[in-house]
Amino acid sequence: MANLSPEEFAGTIRCLADDLGLQRLRDTLLRRNALVTRRKVASTDALANQLYLLTGGLRRAVMATMVLQSLWGERLTERLGEDGEKALEGLAEKINACLGERDAIDPGNESELDGLLDEYEQQLAEKVGPERARLDMLLKAVPAVAVKLRAKPLSSGKPAAAQAKSEEA
Repeated sequence: MANLSPEEFAGTIRCLADDLGLQRLRDTLLRRNALVTRRKVASTDALANQLYLLTGGLRRAVMATMVLQSLWGERLTERLGEDGEKALEGLAEKINACLGERDAIDPGNESELDGLLDEYEQQLAEKVGPERARLDMLLKAVPAVAVKLRAKPLSSGKPAAAQAKSEEA
């Protein structure tokens, strides 16, 4: 898994807070033992900073890390549905096949990997939006793939056919 920057981590918390509401997110984190303080949080950024320190940007194997990853997965599964998940699993397997030893990108498969990443992100963005798609990919990516993702612009989130029409106009 790639290391999230503080900005990417804050974006993840903002997405969860948008879905659940800030106080409901905090209450869920408390109930699942991810937080230890019952103080209300002033803002999403304050909660994100607190959680970033607790989890080390999701690098530490602590309860808060497990709870955040679980919450993120639940929210994404809810938006994707079973069919969407199955379609993405097939693409994920193809992406993983482009990686060599120690999760390095196989130089012979680099162009194929780029196409697969674009396709994966496009399909995911159509269901969950471009920001959530990118964050989800970063949460799951190995460091070498994360570098590639960060270098690319965000997907539009439109279906490929609709995007082609808008580019022609």
